[in-house]
Amino acid sequence: MASKHLFFFAILFFSAVSVFAEENPSLVMDYYKDTCPQAEEIIKEQVKLLYKRHKNTAFSWLRNIFHDCFVESCDASLLLDSTRRMLSEKETDRSFGMRNFRYIETIKEAVERECPGVVSCADILVLSGRDGIVALGGPHIPLKTGRRDGRKSRADILEQHLPDHNESMSVVLERFANIGINTPGVVALLGSHSVGRTHCVKLVHRLYPEVDPQLNPDHVPHMLKKCPDPIPDPKAVQYVRNDRGTPMVLDNNYYRNILDNKGLMLVDHQLAMDKRTKPYVKKMAKSQNYFFKEFARAITILSENNPLTGTKGEIRKQCNLANKLH
Repeated sequence: MASKHLFFFAILFFSAVSVFAEENPSLVMDYYKDTCPQAEEIIKEQVKLLYKRHKNTAFSWLRNIFHDCFVESCDASLLLDSTRRMLSEKETDRSFGMRNFRYIETIKEAVERECPGVVSCADILVLSGRDGIVALGGPHIPLKTGRRDGRKSRADILEQHLPDHNESMSVVLERFANIGINTPGVVALLGSHSVGRTHCVKLVHRLYPEVDPQLNPDHVPHMLKKCPDPIPDPKAVQYVRNDRGTPMVLDNNYYRNILDNKGLMLVDHQLAMDKRTKPYVKKMAKSQNYFFKEFARAITILSENNPLTGTKGEIRKQCNLANKLH
């Protein structure tokens, strides 16, 4: 009799597990192979086309992964516009300088023409970031898909999650560790500062009222030329290239620069000086292969941070609006 009861409860247990697995499936490679087999190719071609027309799009797509996936879930909450009841993540201070969101919508429209209502904005955000990395000369990173879109902004908790460029290295490492990224992964992800540019708003505190003595003196005149105002206008086109040598290439030149005290932001300087991170900075400065390996691993972990799957969330019709607002 006891064995019959055990068998019965075992059946119930495995049935419950089966239902849970169906409602909460994991991300998988090539999730759309049956429902929209051309999805990833369409996204890749759109990224190539848009990058050819607008070179800075690739920086934006790479930054999107960080800003979206770091804040609780990789669910495209970053892309939602503000409403009367909800502030957009795009409009917070931590999102200063982010742009080109309209091109995510361009990609979404291309995918919708092929497969209406199938591919999530969250997957488009991640895959455009992956293909943007390739456009910048970085590694191709196989990434899983199957994410669904969130329905609300997380602007109210964004600062609890996203590390800031002026925070201590201890805080930065802790924030990354919270989502499973270890120290070499942090060093590799900050290698994204190899490309793009930094607005003067983010670095004038190192130039005024006095120049930070830790900055390379040979680099300072260029920074002062690009940032002539102690209080720059956030809307002005006042930027410094992150890497003057290879500004459009994702490479390990960033690490050589920060070891030479040419890092623009405080976090760059700390990365090269802190005893916990400096060994990895040196290793990546010597080996681009090692940088790419750790970068790919960290991007993979970031892209899989707590996604919505199964019946959770939705597949948005437009990436900037939750479906209930249509």
